[in-house]
Amino acid sequence: MMKPSLIPGWISRPRLDYPLLVALVLVSIAGLFVLYSASDGDQRLVTNQAIRLGIGFAGLLLIALLPPRLFRHWSFWLYFLGMLLLLATAVFGEGRGADRWLDLSVVRFQPSELMKLVVPMTVAAWLHNKLLPPGWREVLVAVVIIMLPMLLIIRQPDLGTALLVGMSGVFVLFLAGIRWRVIFSFAGLAAAAAPIMWLFMHEYQRNRVRTFINPESDPLGHGWNIIQSKIAVGSGGLNGKGWMQGTQSQLEFLPEHTTDFIMGVLAEEFGLLGVLLLLAVYLFIIGRSLYLASHARDTFSRLLCGSLAMIFFVYVMVNGGMITGIIPVVGVPLPLISYGGTSVVTLLAGFGLIMSVWGHRRFIR
Repeated sequence: MMKPSLIPGWISRPRLDYPLLVALVLVSIAGLFVLYSASDGDQRLVTNQAIRLGIGFAGLLLIALLPPRLFRHWSFWLYFLGMLLLLATAVFGEGRGADRWLDLSVVRFQPSELMKLVVPMTVAAWLHNKLLPPGWREVLVAVVIIMLPMLLIIRQPDLGTALLVGMSGVFVLFLAGIRWRVIFSFAGLAAAAAPIMWLFMHEYQRNRVRTFINPESDPLGHGWNIIQSKIAVGSGGLNGKGWMQGTQSQLEFLPEHTTDFIMGVLAEEFGLLGVLLLLAVYLFIIGRSLYLASHARDTFSRLLCGSLAMIFFVYVMVNGGMITGIIPVVGVPLPLISYGGTSVVTLLAGFGLIMSVWGHRRFIR
C-alpha cells in the first residue's frame, strides 16, 4: 500500500510547457554571450547575471508549482504591499539621478519592477467575477488601480517603467473586451493631457523628446546616445563583425552598452541575421505564451497570461525602436539580454505565472 503524499497533487505534479521553457533558456544563454562581449570580457558581470538568471528560473519553477487561484486571492494583498514599497522608495529610495532602488541591507531591488506583475494581476482579479465586457464602473476602478502606482513611479522619476506598468494593466482591460468607445474616450483624454504632462516632465525627459525629433541638433550632447546606437546597428551589416569585434562597444562609443543599448552590440557583432534570429525566438515566446493563455480555464488566468505576453512584446518593441531612433529613449531593457537584477527575476516570475496556469488548467473548474 502506497503512503499518502504530504504534498497535495496540484503542487507536487505541475506540468511545465517545455517549448516555452527551452526558448527562455536559449535567450538567456545568448544574453550571457552578448553581455560578455559588451562588458569587454568582465567575468564578474557575467557571473552576477548568471546568478540572477538562476534565481529567476528557480522562481519560475516555484511559481509554477502554485495554482493560479492562490495568486488571485493574494493579488490585492500584493498590491497593497507593492504600494507600501513604492511609498518607502519615495522616502528612503536611492539611485543614480533617481530614487528607484530600495536597500533592505539583505537585498537591493526596484519595487517598481514588481508592479509590472502585481498591477495586471490585481486588475485581472478585479474583473474575474464581473460580466465582460466591463462597464464604466469596472473600468474606472481598474483605472484607479493602474494609476496609483504609476504616479508614484513617475515621481521617482522613472517614466519608462511607469508606462510599462500602466500598459500591463491596460492590456488586461483590452483583453477583457473593453468597448471601443471607452478606448477612444481615454485616448482623447490622454491626448488632451499631453501638453499638461509636458509641463510636469523633468528636463532630461524633455531632452529625450527633443533628441528623438532631431538627434543631430546636439550630436555631442543629448543626441550622442542615439547617434552612436545607429552607427553600431548600421555598421554590423548583414553578417556582423564577429563576436567581441564590435568597435562601438569595445571602444566605449556606445553608451549603456550592457543595459539599455545592448541590442546595438548584438547588431554590430552578429549583423541583421543575428538580430532576426533573436526576434524569431522572441516571437515564438510571445506566440507560445498567447497560445497558453487561450487555453486558460477561468477569466483571471486568461487575462493575466495574455497581458504578460503582450507586455513582453512591448519590451522587445520599445527596446528595438529605442536603439534605432524610431521612438524616444525611455530606458527599457532588452528582455533576458540586458544586464539587470530585479527586471530579470520579475520577467521570469511572469513566465512562472503562465506556466502555473498551463500546469493547473485541469484543476480549474
